[in-house]
Amino acid sequence: MAIQVGDKVPNVGFRVLGPEGPKEVTSDELFAGKKVAFFAVPGAFTPTCSQRHLPGYVEKAAQLKAKGVDTIACVSVNDAFVMGAWGKDQKAEGKVMMLADGSGDFTRAVGLELDATRNGLGKRSQRYSMLVDNGVIKALHVEGPGKFEVSDADTMLKDL
Repeated sequence: MAIQVGDKVPNVGFRVLGPEGPKEVTSDELFAGKKVAFFAVPGAFTPTCSQRHLPGYVEKAAQLKAKGVDTIACVSVNDAFVMGAWGKDQKAEGKVMMLADGSGDFTRAVGLELDATRNGLGKRSQRYSMLVDNGVIKALHVEGPGKFEVSDADTMLKDL
């Protein structure tokens, strides 16, 4: 069953590409004591993710932070090197934290896995966003298959 508003985010590790290579960041470290605008995409460098989803959060980062968001984070079932390269390509550095869920552990833990095997992508994450305050989900927007309507930065701004 998928995670819901009011649930605590499970403690699972992500990888973030840093100057010395990939390092682990747990969800407890990411969410504890912070307000986080968190969104997931099916794949780095894919059309909707690269043309609309991530760019919206990069563009509206200052507005989100002005409304009390401490961290903006993007997660995908990709490795830390891909997420780092995608963040650099999208000019997300200093605005959006790029999290790798390489084995899909977080995605499975929140019950939002997407089987994209038919499209040659394997197991991925559904497209969604959630506002998390001190580890508790305050808002959750899961997209329907092939949709990009409710997990965008503008919807996140309305949640604040």
